[in-house]
Amino acid sequence: MLFWIVAAVMTAAVVMLIVPPLLKSQATGPDARADFDLEVYRDQLAELERDQARGLISETQAAAAKAEIGRRMLAIADHKGSTSQPAAAPRSGKVLAGLLVLALPLGALAVYGKLGRPELPAQPLASRDLNQERGAPPKNVLAALEKLKAQLDQNPDDAQGWSILGQAYAKMGRVQEAADALRKAATLSKGDPDILGTYGEVLISAAGGTVTEEARTAFETILTKDAKEPRARFYLALARRQAGDVKGALERWAALLGDSPADAPWVPVVQGQIQQAAKELGLDPAAVTPKTLPPEQPPAAQNQNPGQGQDQAGSPEDRDQMIRGMVANLAAKLEANPADVDGWLKLARSYNVLGERDKAAEAARKAKEQAPDRPDVLVAYAGALLSLEPPTDKPGPMPAEAVTALRQALTVEPTNRDALWLLGLDAADTGRTAEASDLWTRLLAQFQPNDPEYALIRARLESLKAGG
Repeated sequence: MLFWIVAAVMTAAVVMLIVPPLLKSQATGPDARADFDLEVYRDQLAELERDQARGLISETQAAAAKAEIGRRMLAIADHKGSTSQPAAAPRSGKVLAGLLVLALPLGALAVYGKLGRPELPAQPLASRDLNQERGAPPKNVLAALEKLKAQLDQNPDDAQGWSILGQAYAKMGRVQEAADALRKAATLSKGDPDILGTYGEVLISAAGGTVTEEARTAFETILTKDAKEPRARFYLALARRQAGDVKGALERWAALLGDSPADAPWVPVVQGQIQQAAKELGLDPAAVTPKTLPPEQPPAAQNQNPGQGQDQAGSPEDRDQMIRGMVANLAAKLEANPADVDGWLKLARSYNVLGERDKAAEAARKAKEQAPDRPDVLVAYAGALLSLEPPTDKPGPMPAEAVTALRQALTVEPTNRDALWLLGLDAADTGRTAEASDLWTRLLAQFQPNDPEYALIRARLESLKAGG
């Protein structure tokens, strides 16, 4: 009975997700984008609260960041209010909605009645394998990408679609495909600064950190539209330095810093570049580092003077810069207080989200140095090492250092479930059937027969016995 109640609730939830969009106005594109941005900002506010509670940022820094996020949320809300154009839902949408309300539950019931097996427990661990631990994207993400590519085949002039596809490829580390998609997006958008900036950064990533000629051209195009855009100014200065003109790079970074509010997220990065360049030139870093502008005004003051004093980095692409600034701030605090093990673990997770897996592994390693006997730290370190491994269709052995960390976790905590599971996967994938069977038998003993994990582990053990 419980199963059918849950199934009914889930079916109702699916219907509620599918039907409302069919009853809405068709002119919802901008509002949908704005709603997404607002949700991102709410998550950032919650993260700030947690960081402040743990003492990772000061009250002043938290207040400044909250003010900036609040200003952007107000700007989005004002934009939504001024641009929304409600319209009646089309008749076809209403008809389709009515059909779905009836057909979806009845169809699901008919199919499940023929093929379903409600007596089997759920399998929450079934999606966890070594390939995904190594950073391979989930299957639903790949399916969404294929759907987007199919849509672009039908509508190749969709600049926003190419931009989304390019950014998705960039997050997956497929930088060449990302560059190709973003190149199309930049051309179709007629040089949109946001798209050009992302395109330039992807080209730099594909070149191993070198500002290529194509990337330089993209950033120069941005400056023709917005001479104060900080990302373009930063990378063009970096191009100077890579070309051997350290003095020219220093001058441009100094000019950027002088035009930046004190609470801008890129300030610590620019200051670091200025210090390094000054040392190379034999100059006193303090003497050549200009003062920043005062912190930005709070949202209320900004709204009193619309159009004046606007932050040039307040555009959507600066969200990534803001996050990176917060991560850089956490990294600086941890360098000053390396004993904060949980802080290192959080930094590792943050770098992993940003796709900087090398830095994530280094942060996890520092957590391990501070707490070499904490099982959760050892498992996190092993996971970071696994994420560095390239995805592959053929199972292979885990890195030796990851195996060592997981075995050490088991030594400290013989019942550690993550270590037992991952080491069992490694043993099974490399033909060490007896070892995998022993590890998973120990793991199985920690679950009850009605637990979702029990069926999965039991099936794995039976597969080992059958030689699979």
